[in-house]
Amino acid sequence: MQPSLARPRNLQAVIFDWAGTLVDFGSLAPTQIFVDAFKSFGIDLTLQQARGPMGLSKWQHIRVLLDDTAIAAQWQQHNGRAPSDADVDAIYARFMPMQIAKVGQYSQPIEGAAQVLAWLRGQGLKIGSCSGYPRQVLDVLLPMAADDGILPDHVVAGDELPAGGRPGPYMALANVLALKIDDVAGCIKVDDTVPGIEEGLRAGMWSVGISLSGNEVGLTRAELDELAAEDITRLKAQAEARLREAGAHYVIDSVADLPQVVAHVRARMAIGERP
Repeated sequence: MQPSLARPRNLQAVIFDWAGTLVDFGSLAPTQIFVDAFKSFGIDLTLQQARGPMGLSKWQHIRVLLDDTAIAAQWQQHNGRAPSDADVDAIYARFMPMQIAKVGQYSQPIEGAAQVLAWLRGQGLKIGSCSGYPRQVLDVLLPMAADDGILPDHVVAGDELPAGGRPGPYMALANVLALKIDDVAGCIKVDDTVPGIEEGLRAGMWSVGISLSGNEVGLTRAELDELAAEDITRLKAQAEARLREAGAHYVIDSVADLPQVVAHVRARMAIGERP
């Protein structure tokens, strides 16, 4: 008798985001470069504003920022017209070399990331990944990450699929195809952004949010360590709420906490649950 497609047989893969999830505690690399790129066009952008659309591909991220009422008003005042797609192209062209030059500065692995990837492989799981970073940026980041023991089986960049990136399911599903996964419900998607959680859900996967090390808190490890315990608790609660509102099945502080989620998902799958 053939097994029911409604009951996934086992967990097969974990698909990770990059900045704020595997590397770059606090997801500083993309946000700071957005601030710098906009500044070069005479537009003042706060880190908080830059973080707003995080998880989208970088061109779309810039488009969303320029659609923000306050930022669009700055652009209108500075240029005498509303921002257009051609302006997105211009900022993106300025952003790219800046990001390529600086990504290594923020490429340090998040504590426990390499160990967790090794553990997952020891559990017989495949490891996929995807990012809002363009391929040119990943081509700089990936060798550095590999030297630190972070080497997924497959990587999809935010600019290389004709269908687009997050919050659509396309990058996650491209991993499914490349890794030869036979049931999307046998995958866990791990991400620190709302669009990344939505990506996993739309792909039919278990979605795990990252709170403390990711974009929603947006602080480096050193900055976090300087805060009082009650402030950390508050920031963590706010991040968890945002990720759970987006639909995350689980929220953890960092990738180091993933093994307990893997065990929980396996137990749920064993009784026939799907995401």
